[in-house]
Amino acid sequence: MNRAIPEDPQGPTDVAADGAVTAARRRGRGAASNPSGRFERERRVDFDDGWDGLDELPAFQTSVTIEKPRTIVTRNSSPDIGFDRSINPYRGCEHGCAYCYARPTHAYMGLSPGLDFESRLFAKPDAARLLERELSAPDYVVRPIALGTNTDPYQPIERRWKITREVLEVLARAGHPVTIVTKSASVLRDLDLLAPMAAEGLARVALSITSLDRALSRSMEPRASSPEKRLAAVRALAEAGVPTGVLIAPVIPALNDPEIERILEAAAAAGASEAGWVLLRLPLEVSEIFKGWLLENYPDRYRHVLSLVRSMRDGKDYDATWGRRMKGAGPYAEAIRRRFDLAVKRLGLHRARRDGLDCTKFVAPHPAGVQLSLF
Repeated sequence: MNRAIPEDPQGPTDVAADGAVTAARRRGRGAASNPSGRFERERRVDFDDGWDGLDELPAFQTSVTIEKPRTIVTRNSSPDIGFDRSINPYRGCEHGCAYCYARPTHAYMGLSPGLDFESRLFAKPDAARLLERELSAPDYVVRPIALGTNTDPYQPIERRWKITREVLEVLARAGHPVTIVTKSASVLRDLDLLAPMAAEGLARVALSITSLDRALSRSMEPRASSPEKRLAAVRALAEAGVPTGVLIAPVIPALNDPEIERILEAAAAAGASEAGWVLLRLPLEVSEIFKGWLLENYPDRYRHVLSLVRSMRDGKDYDATWGRRMKGAGPYAEAIRRRFDLAVKRLGLHRARRDGLDCTKFVAPHPAGVQLSLF
């Protein structure tokens, strides 16, 4: 079947041509294509040679490769990010969010930021051991560690690997503060750790809720928890005494931005204590992957969404400038900000965190292999 594709003045019109994959092979996935990574010298493209070969190719299955990093705590000095260190137990994310800004990192592994990113995953089973070693360093200075900054720590494979759980156990024993961002209700599995930590001022959790529309959410982030389950998780965490926020991340103009007030109202009703938002980010390969998803699922909004995105990004798909990459600029971005701020004020979801996490209760662990002090 042929489909008319809207003109895109910023690039090629056939956004799904590079690495396009048939619907049957990618059922339950977010990306519509599997383009070669930007560092590859060759591009691999599936094509029909007239013998129905594409229909015989297998569906994408999730595979997990063990990764052996030398360290597990990642540092950053970005001035527009509220943390300076993070842990990512996994590389790649099975949630398959079409808009995920972390997709380009798979190119460093010689893989595609498209379907490879959500099906060919990497796990770091030594994370807890490495964390103990790093926390035991004599010069370690305590600041909150963030989980869920690149890929989701509670994506489906966590049920088997339990690496996030092991990391939390180390942090709990050491009295180390932690923040978590996730799209999964599976975070409730670790309530037995998070509730006592929160009582000591050591834990905060944020659920990312991009839409209350089940159809939109299922299409855009196919293997994440449903909106109802995420709100139920907010309620359960809040009732257990865990400070819980909601992130509308990303805000996509003309797609989910009409829901801003409704999402915040539902979050407040569930017991959330704070809220935040991040504008859609389309760095590198994410731009074409998101366009392919948008064209397939909402072709009638394709031009309008991209036009609004570019109006907030100086005419480009993305602007990586610090201070602007998260919120954008221009009249439409300002309107989103004002709508969000008014709703937060009305609902009591104060963006400013009155009480920071407690960094005074930290006691360095001394795992095997770490030399103890003589005195």
